[in-house]
Amino acid sequence: MAELMAESQRHYAAYSLFNQAMAEHLGLHPTDLQCVALLDLEPGPVTTGELAALTGLTPSATSRLVDRLEKAGFVVRHTDPGDRRRALVSLVPRTCAAVAEAWEVPGRAFAEVLGDYDDDQLQLIADYLRRAADVGREQARRLSDS
Repeated sequence: MAELMAESQRHYAAYSLFNQAMAEHLGLHPTDLQCVALLDLEPGPVTTGELAALTGLTPSATSRLVDRLEKAGFVVRHTDPGDRRRALVSLVPRTCAAVAEAWEVPGRAFAEVLGDYDDDQLQLIADYLRRAADVGREQARRLSDS
């Protein structure tokens, strides 16, 4: 367990540094890049409230984040046709292409690492990542609330 915890810390540190480098490459703040990545995983536009839940940020911090992404041309806000009081946030397609292009080489490298595992091992890794992400979100909320 000690080795796994140490490797986990190394992984998170390396990924944080990679995220910083990728964000700088794209002209974004690291949190903004992660927001773009989360939006890209959604099937369609989301409200700022939904985005706050996805990121674990407060509503006001999420609003500022969307303002920055909109100013940088990564997202667009539009009125929710079901409730004109709410705004929906969606990625701008050309910026999705720029992010996808930047991820091309690292994506292949990460896929190569995963290519060494069989389907059962990949399921186990996916389960760990889902559960670790849940813990991370919960701990971020806990720290934000204190």
